[in-house]
Amino acid sequence: MLFGYWRRYLKGAPEYLARHYWWTYLSPSGVWFFDHDCVINLILFGKYRVILNEVSRRYSTMTCDRTLQLTCAYGALSPTLAQSSNTREFHVIDVASIQLEATRSKLKANFPKVNMVRMNVESLAYSNDSFDCIVIFFLLHELPAQARERALSEAIRLLKPKGQLLIAEYGENLSVHWLHRFTPWCWILGKLEPFLHDFWHSNLTQQLAQIAVQQNKPLCSHSETSLFNGFYRVIEYRV
Repeated sequence: MLFGYWRRYLKGAPEYLARHYWWTYLSPSGVWFFDHDCVINLILFGKYRVILNEVSRRYSTMTCDRTLQLTCAYGALSPTLAQSSNTREFHVIDVASIQLEATRSKLKANFPKVNMVRMNVESLAYSNDSFDCIVIFFLLHELPAQARERALSEAIRLLKPKGQLLIAEYGENLSVHWLHRFTPWCWILGKLEPFLHDFWHSNLTQQLAQIAVQQNKPLCSHSETSLFNGFYRVIEYRV
């Protein structure tokens, strides 16, 4: 019955987004339902605030004259970054208008320094070396491999020299966490997150380093905080 239902949500969105994630990111009822802290916390096994606090802690130490958040995120991420004392100019992009509208409603008129633009993360209309800080919150595992590589390449391209990239994501699947070995849950998650398996088995730091070298921006350093016994991680890179 739902075969082809996702097509009504294309409207300029990437095919993989409309096909696999229409129910959570493009459907009005889905956007309303998932944009609640209690729901996000349930999805992240009760670790949402722990992850958000670690992102906020690291972000608060950065130089953020110009910050870019790559795609909207449910919950309090955008307001948290926008109201951080070190934020001077804050940009948020997303390919889905409904996501931008939802984020705008949370920011309202309290954050005039926020700029929101509809763009595809794989091809951004900003010039090279435009941002001091770029934040990516649980986006990469939802992208097909080629789209993920293009998104990371754009992030490196936009970072100024000594700019910082802050990523919150799933940890690498080294089968050390009990959830990695819980077959029923892995099967369900694989159906809901069709690109997660590939992301789990990719080396994010190595991939970023290769992209940075290609752009003559060697990855100078990175540090990582492991959360929930390595099931999640927050990583900070500097180019």
